[in-house]
Amino acid sequence: MKYNTKNYDYLIVGAGPFGTTFAHEAAKRGKRSLVIEKRTHVGGNTYTHKENGINVHDYGAHIFHTDNKMVWDYVNQFTEFNGYINQVVADYKGELYNLPFNMNTFYQMWGVKTPEEAAAKIEEQKAAAGISSSAKNLEEQAISLIGTDIYSKLIKGYTEKQWGRKATELPAFIIRRLPVRFTFDNNYFNHRYQGVPIDGYTSIFERMLDSELIDLHTNMDFLADKVSYMEEFPKIVYTGMIDAFFGYKYGELEYRSVRFESESFESENIQGNAVINYTDAEIPFTRVMEWRHFDQKADKGKTILTKEYPQDWDRTKEAYYPVNDARNSSLFKFYREEADKLQKIIFGGRLGNYQYYDMDQVFGAALKAVEKEFGK
Repeated sequence: MKYNTKNYDYLIVGAGPFGTTFAHEAAKRGKRSLVIEKRTHVGGNTYTHKENGINVHDYGAHIFHTDNKMVWDYVNQFTEFNGYINQVVADYKGELYNLPFNMNTFYQMWGVKTPEEAAAKIEEQKAAAGISSSAKNLEEQAISLIGTDIYSKLIKGYTEKQWGRKATELPAFIIRRLPVRFTFDNNYFNHRYQGVPIDGYTSIFERMLDSELIDLHTNMDFLADKVSYMEEFPKIVYTGMIDAFFGYKYGELEYRSVRFESESFESENIQGNAVINYTDAEIPFTRVMEWRHFDQKADKGKTILTKEYPQDWDRTKEAYYPVNDARNSSLFKFYREEADKLQKIIFGGRLGNYQYYDMDQVFGAALKAVEKEFGK
């Protein structure tokens, strides 16, 4: 089968943020692209659909947050954001706590009312645990940041469910993504620009791909006919799994996968918050999202809840999260060296670069790739 039927300049593998951004920018420069997507839709893991007037995030909650004004202005060309601020509640065996870790959390946990009292409590627990200034793993890093009580109730069970391994086996940097504040501030992110698209994420990608110079084919698996694609196209942007691209020649990189269970209710408010994390190890899901609380524009009398279950990845499942521990980081270097030898392939996105990117980072990386390819 011949694929390059229109003398395309680029084949773009994956219609998520990286691939779609590249296609859009290439079209602005007069370049023609064929975008192929293995799934039935665009948007990658940020795909949303509307149900009962509710924007449902099919692959877990996605809140856009960034300090990068250039990226923020860029995505605002394609949608309007609602200003939603993520304020997560944690449920530990029926006890409720505010996240991220702030004075509300410290008061709920210990009854302390001042930053000085909270800091002293953390230092006391850190010293009792014998934690040095140099954390060797996630457990030590967490205790050094917020003490043993909060670690035991709000981090340990959740994290070990999420990653499928002991916290002592996970790298310290994972927990550093969460803010620790000595103010009464429940904003989950520290970033200046935050929100959720009022018409869902999918519309962003549909608008970006709306060009006579872009053709989109879904249900197309690049790896099923890789040799033909490589022969026919002068340049390829690849956003799939980098180890899969090379036939796992050095072995599989590790990923975590997720499955979702959604249910509709004849109600307008079941859990009272957009996101509730379930942090004890006995409950198999990590969090529950009630989607109408993300935008408040849903039909009356209806709500939808989605439970998120982490699971081991295998080749029959979607890869969501790279496991960037020492073993996988070392293995990735071999694949990165192979990728650097291929001048006609641009590797991008979370899977193509085996990095845990936030959405703004993916858009930013795509725009850098565009600049490198075409100049400013």
